[in-house]
Amino acid sequence: MATAFHQGMTLLDDFLRDSRVAARNARTAADTAVAGGAMMQAAGDVIAARMDILTAGLVDPGKTDLTEISLMSAEKMKAASASAAAMTRSLGEIGQRLSKSAADEMQQAGRAASAMTTAATPAAFVAAQSAWAFGWWGRATAQALALNTEILKAQAEAMKPIHDTAVANAKRLKK
Repeated sequence: MATAFHQGMTLLDDFLRDSRVAARNARTAADTAVAGGAMMQAAGDVIAARMDILTAGLVDPGKTDLTEISLMSAEKMKAASASAAAMTRSLGEIGQRLSKSAADEMQQAGRAASAMTTAATPAAFVAAQSAWAFGWWGRATAQALALNTEILKAQAEAMKPIHDTAVANAKRLKK
């Protein structure tokens, strides 16, 4: 039974590790929110600029900016495809890690069951059961924090191509 105590880690070490993960998650969420705001601002600027381009083309077809009009769909498709690829990759990685974690937890449970069934005394049984339960609680907490981190990372990676395209377009169209 490998508990934090037996691995040389104290409950304080666990708490500090989990606190650092929570702080990193909060920073990631805040950074993603800021990037989302920048993306929305850029998208509004791009839509306004492109509406002007479309209007100018309707008023005087000779002034139609065909290059810009052709980019409207192509850029969206490229950014959406990159976003979907990033999300697919991230979800695949998350799924692999969760599968490994489930298998590891099954091994932990098997070792705990073995220790409990071979316990020589009721006190040894309770000790084995308690060690597994406390270990499980720590592992479950770590897994929840890891999953939260991975989901935030996946969100940021999926949003990045769309953000980058919108911001680049806004800069280009301001000229």
